[in-house]
Amino acid sequence: MQNSVSRRDLLRSGALAAAACAISPAARTNSAQAQPAQVTGQPSPVRLGLASYTFRDFTRAQLIGFMQQLHVSALNAKDVKDHLPMAPAGETEALDAYAAANIHLHAVGAVYFAKDEDADIRSKFDYAKRAGVSVIVAGDPAPATLPRIEKFVREYDIRLAIHNHGPEDKFWPSPLDILKAVRKMDPRMGCCIDVGHCVRAGTDVVDAIHQVGPRLFNIHMKDLKNFDAKESQVAVGEGKMPVRQIFQALIQTNYKGFVDLEYEIHAEDPMPGVISSFAYMRGVLAGMGFQNKA
Repeated sequence: MQNSVSRRDLLRSGALAAAACAISPAARTNSAQAQPAQVTGQPSPVRLGLASYTFRDFTRAQLIGFMQQLHVSALNAKDVKDHLPMAPAGETEALDAYAAANIHLHAVGAVYFAKDEDADIRSKFDYAKRAGVSVIVAGDPAPATLPRIEKFVREYDIRLAIHNHGPEDKFWPSPLDILKAVRKMDPRMGCCIDVGHCVRAGTDVVDAIHQVGPRLFNIHMKDLKNFDAKESQVAVGEGKMPVRQIFQALIQTNYKGFVDLEYEIHAEDPMPGVISSFAYMRGVLAGMGFQNKA
C-alpha cells in the first residue's frame, strides 16, 4: 500500500461524514433520537485516537504518515513492528519521532503481564513512564496477578486498563468481568472496553460504559455486522455498533479518555477502512452538534 490517500478516498470520507447520522444502524431503529442536535459550536467531549495495532504491518514512519493524512494526533502505541519498542533505546527513538511529528501518546498497549513477578511488572511500568502516558492497556493479566500489579499502579500513579477479549478470553470476556475483579481495588485499576469483543460476549456495550463509569480508562472502537461473529468486522458505520449511543454514554459518564480506532481487518491495506471509520465517527459527532478534532 502506498503511504498516501487518493482523492477518491478523501471524497468518500467527506460523503461518509455528511451521511453518518442518517445511515447509522442505531438511527434506523430510533429516528427521533438520531436527529442531529442543534449545533453548539463546542469542541467534542469525545476525543478520537488510534491504536497503532491498526497499522501493525507498517513501520513507524509509515504510521506517522498515515496519521498525518488522517489528521489524527492521539496514539495508543504498541510494541509491534517499531511502533514503540520495549527496549529503552528503541523506545526513546520512537518517542522522539512522534514528538517531531506532533503525535501525542496517551496510552501504551496492549501490554502483556505474563509473569507474576515484580521485576517483569516493573519493566512494563518503566516502559509506560518513559513514554509519558497515564494508561497501560493490559492484555491478559491473570486475576491472581492483580494485587501485585496494583502495588505498581500506586507507586507509579499510572492507571491499568484491562482489555476484554470476548468469549474466547478465559479471564476477561466482558468489561463486567473486569469490574467484578477490580471494584474493591485502587481506583486506578480499571477497564479498556473493546466494544467489538464486548458485544460478542453478550454484554450491552452502552450499559457496560455506565456500569464501569469512573473505572473506564480507554475505548477500542470497531464495528461488526454480526455480534456473534468476530470475522464480521467492518469499517465503523458499516455494521450494527450503536456508535451514537456509545458516544452519548461516554458524555453522560464524563469519560475523559480517548476512543481509539482499532481496525483489525485488511492488515495489508487498512487505510480505506480507517478513513471510512474516522469519517463516520466525526460525522456522528457533528450530528450531535459538536465541532470535533482528533
